Amino acid sequence: MRKTLKMAAETNTLYPVFLKVRNLQVLIVGGGNVALEKLTFLTKSSPDAVVEMVAPFFREETMEMARKFNVKITKKRFTRSMLKKRHIVIATTDSPAVNQRVYRAARKRYLLCNIADVPELCDFYMGGIVTKGNVKIAISTNGKSPTTAKRLRQFFEEVIPENIDDLVQNLNEYRKTIKGDFEEKVETLNEFTKGLISKK
Repeated sequence: MRKTLKMAAETNTLYPVFLKVRNLQVLIVGGGNVALEKLTFLTKSSPDAVVEMVAPFFREETMEMARKFNVKITKKRFTRSMLKKRHIVIATTDSPAVNQRVYRAARKRYLLCNIADVPELCDFYMGGIVTKGNVKIAISTNGKSPTTAKRLRQFFEEVIPENIDDLVQNLNEYRKTIKGDFEEKVETLNEFTKGLISKK
């Protein structure tokens, strides 16, 4: 009788954080299509991000996007000195050797690094993001399937109402009127919002 092998369920152990990239220095190495994709993704979620891009050559579309969001453009080859005073580095060149050099140099300086399309050389992934006013949802497939993350993003963008931010704003104002310590405020808000998830 043929045995069926049962694979252990794989778990996503990534820890999600929401970064104030306006307070951080981001370097994107590369000026082609992938660099444009990363810049578009970053500025769509955080239009006030502080970014510099470095590459010997830039696509015109990348230059236009950079100008739109006040991104500094440096037309030079990457050198390790460019990592000085950085917090996040994203490498998008079509040269694996250059990308690996960026990764090694970034790791020596304890910088967060993302090497495009090479999951094992990424400290973080740029997953799908849904933004509705103050509400922001990040979606991760652990680097396994960007397409799935994209479809989930589209799903949540469709089902979450545009006026969800009104609820957030109203609850924020209501929270200010609640008396008591933090624990009591949480308990009051939990009771107040219970109806949002109660089954009909």
